[in-house]
Amino acid sequence: MKSPKKLPFSDELAERKGDHIELAKRARTLSSEIDLRFNYEPLFFSHPSSSDSWKTSFLGFEFDYPVWISSMTGGTDHAKNINENLARLCGEFKLGMGLGSCRSLLTDRSRLNEFAVKKFMKDSPLFANIGIAQVEELVINHSEFLIHEMVKMIEADGLIIHINPLQEWFQPEGDRYKLPPIETLKRFLEKSTYPVVVKEVGQGMGPRSLRALLELPIAAIELAAFGGTNFTLLENMRGVKDETREAFIHVGHSAYEMVEILNALPTRNKEIIISGGIKSVLDGFELKSKLKTNSVIGMASGFLAPALKDYETLRNYFLGQREALLTAKSLLELREET
Repeated sequence: MKSPKKLPFSDELAERKGDHIELAKRARTLSSEIDLRFNYEPLFFSHPSSSDSWKTSFLGFEFDYPVWISSMTGGTDHAKNINENLARLCGEFKLGMGLGSCRSLLTDRSRLNEFAVKKFMKDSPLFANIGIAQVEELVINHSEFLIHEMVKMIEADGLIIHINPLQEWFQPEGDRYKLPPIETLKRFLEKSTYPVVVKEVGQGMGPRSLRALLELPIAAIELAAFGGTNFTLLENMRGVKDETREAFIHVGHSAYEMVEILNALPTRNKEIIISGGIKSVLDGFELKSKLKTNSVIGMASGFLAPALKDYETLRNYFLGQREALLTAKSLLELREET
């Protein structure tokens, strides 16, 4: 594709002014459309440069930007390409990354190359990922060493354990818990020697569960709140529709609600990945500003389509996200709640 012809400055200015005149009426907004979450402070703003960063410490690692690429995919034909592109992005921009479910590696190493992407990440953290149902099975059989071997095999810096009872209940092939996840976690953590993050998969968690997690020796909680990809709904779409269960699809807690819950609890130095229903950079910026404990913004589905294409497409996508995040940090302040 040819680049548009560069106009002389006077012609460019005339064209721009013509656009302004033509579009002025269509570009009107109402005062009722103001985003009331923020104060807009233009006197203290400078446009982000390519060298600007938002330095953040998280899980003992130094990030250039408070962004975590949340778990998405594993065990599919496209997983290798996706994970490698995402890992390269983390290595270049100092971000953190959680892999999709690594369950297949517990019994079969044939797909190891899909997950073994630490070599692309330089000093950025890579976390393996496994479901609580698999942890429970191995804990009951005194075979937790298989998980430890998997983490080591991937060269991961820690482990994410996802808890998904509703997804499993809806899934035609789903597992059934024999123990409450809190009991499984306690037993597993007795022998784990690396950082562990616990997350849900799209419903979030209520105050009782969050309080219990904060009392465990885990490193962080990922919100994975209601409002993003809903895996319970996804499984309902996959399987045979069951009207008796469908009401459960809408059970859960939003990221906004979970931030409020966490702010009212002693967080005991736990760190938080804010994810679930983050539709824009401003949503993530608002919640990070509100949360009283150390946090990063978890992003998942937005990265998926560009990661499927090629690295340059993914990189350009992130540069847009980065610029928006730095702009919000410099231009906006959270309004005080009244």
